[in-house]
Amino acid sequence: MAQSPGGEAKPAAPAAAAHKFTQWKNIVDYAYVKPHASLPRERSAGALVIDSRPAARRYDDGHIPAAISIPDSSFDKMTAKLPADKNRELIFYCGGFECELSHSSAFKADKLGYKNIKVYAAGEPDWAAKGELLSVSAEYIKKQLDAKANLVLIDSRPERPFAQGTIPGSINISDSKFDKMTDKLPKDKATPMVFFCGGLACDLSEKSAKKAKALGYTNVRKYTEGYPEWAAKFGAAPAAAAPAAAPAAAAAAPAKTGALDIQPGKEKGSISVASFERILKENPSQILIVDVRAAKEFALGSFPGAINIPVAEVEDKFATIPRGKPVVFTCATGARSGEAYDTTNFLDGKFNAYFLDANVKFADGKYTITGR
Repeated sequence: MAQSPGGEAKPAAPAAAAHKFTQWKNIVDYAYVKPHASLPRERSAGALVIDSRPAARRYDDGHIPAAISIPDSSFDKMTAKLPADKNRELIFYCGGFECELSHSSAFKADKLGYKNIKVYAAGEPDWAAKGELLSVSAEYIKKQLDAKANLVLIDSRPERPFAQGTIPGSINISDSKFDKMTDKLPKDKATPMVFFCGGLACDLSEKSAKKAKALGYTNVRKYTEGYPEWAAKFGAAPAAAAPAAAPAAAAAAPAKTGALDIQPGKEKGSISVASFERILKENPSQILIVDVRAAKEFALGSFPGAINIPVAEVEDKFATIPRGKPVVFTCATGARSGEAYDTTNFLDGKFNAYFLDANVKFADGKYTITGR
């Protein structure tokens, strides 16, 4: 059976052996599923986790992070959501050992020719019992907002992207400043709270949600797909009463830095993607790249010669950042790198720094940069 660093495929639990429904042959446990539901990740890579429960009544208000919804009752109508690659791993789950929906869906996927199918038989109840966070859907949040329900939405992104757009009614508690902003959290620790950030590539909301749980908050969830999905479904909206980021000069001239011509990007303090890529190709040693992602992200790949200072540590380690050449802060989406730039600019307005406002991915020793 298939192996995973976090767990292994194993026979069905004895307690489920007497069930009247036919169980799928490959059962996996919590440890096996966890790596496939941990952020940051790409939904197009690795195993696809699928929630077989009804969407509106179960999936929307609490599911395993990064899972997609294909209710077993609608499986035949929703096969377009399955991957084209029939060898890609599928992990179905539902409401625990007494629930047959995930097993039923697994058999249906098998008939469609999928070769690598697992069932997390313990399902959502086991995931929650292990202390893991559940994720809500955009539809759930929209429903709560429309009903004016008692729900606190917390945007864990830095102030700059928050000011550019967020989910209506959200408050901004940047993860890197969480410990300094706990006064913005509700006094009642049973208050329903949903943390979100920049989508599957962003783990800031997960970090903040766990910090809230550690403070004793008991009703904490996250919206894993975050603001990018919300904006795509319901439209972008500026943060209420949030200060707008200062625009870059429309006709800003390239900054002369020795032999370098650094072309500003659209955002104040940013470097254009074209300029950054040209410098990487022609004069990489003439800039210092500071990757402000978490250490575990940095370990999976970064730009040649980059050093790692997680964004939450930039202020404390500011004095240790080498001077003498322009500094370019990078991350996965431009959010954390922008916050690093804002932090250093506040500490020293003459500090020679820029940030890359772009989506960046690393794989197989290569990188791709997509401008925002």
